[in-house]
Amino acid sequence: MKLAHDDSRSDTLLVFLPGAFLKPEEFEREGFISAVRERDLAADALLVDADVSYYYDQTFIERLHHDILRPQRATGYKSIWLVGISIGGFGALIHELAKPGAVDGIVALAPYLGRRPVGAEIHKAGGLRAWKAPEGPPPDQEVDRKLWPWLQQYAASKPAKGLPPLYLGFGLADRFAANHRLLAEALPAGRVFTTEGGHDWPQWSQLWRKVLEVLPLPSHGKKGSTTRTPAPARRAKPVAIAA
Repeated sequence: MKLAHDDSRSDTLLVFLPGAFLKPEEFEREGFISAVRERDLAADALLVDADVSYYYDQTFIERLHHDILRPQRATGYKSIWLVGISIGGFGALIHELAKPGAVDGIVALAPYLGRRPVGAEIHKAGGLRAWKAPEGPPPDQEVDRKLWPWLQQYAASKPAKGLPPLYLGFGLADRFAANHRLLAEALPAGRVFTTEGGHDWPQWSQLWRKVLEVLPLPSHGKKGSTTRTPAPARRAKPVAIAA
């Protein structure tokens, strides 16, 4: 845990989910935590060691929910945001799909959004706003068959009550950019961020700093934005999802 200030705990928690085969401590190495502190934001950080195998065996959602989010909410956090990169962004989205209302916001940087053929179907239909999800039994049970209809809620003129705000960032040359653009078209302009380049830390770090400029997080300058709970905090030690 990395506290917003070394001597106090905030009411807001950022839970960082790494990409496939990336280490959670890389968020700190690449400046994600320092960027929060530089802006004097009252948000603590928790780095989650979510191994890619949890996605393969389909245990990610339950582990994140029961091992991380519920215990952290029980400690008193009033607002919890998921910040995911690549498959971590995918994880943040499918968790909300399965456990609606569990978090208060999502930042998805270069998220994996499913297979290209599914995205191609949506593109052919004229985008996410115009696309109609096929009726009847899906041709397979891959989660993207459920994810895209759920994401379509963000394209509605009045998004469903309780739908957490979603911020998207991606590199214009990212290998997943075609699907990113489909989602971007459904989001408010102020919640979409792009940069030159592909699928790597230099792009993600730049995007994170852009997102932080508008993310509705409390600052230490606002009265009542932090909970004064004395506790030591040296480094953002990763917390593993229990086996």
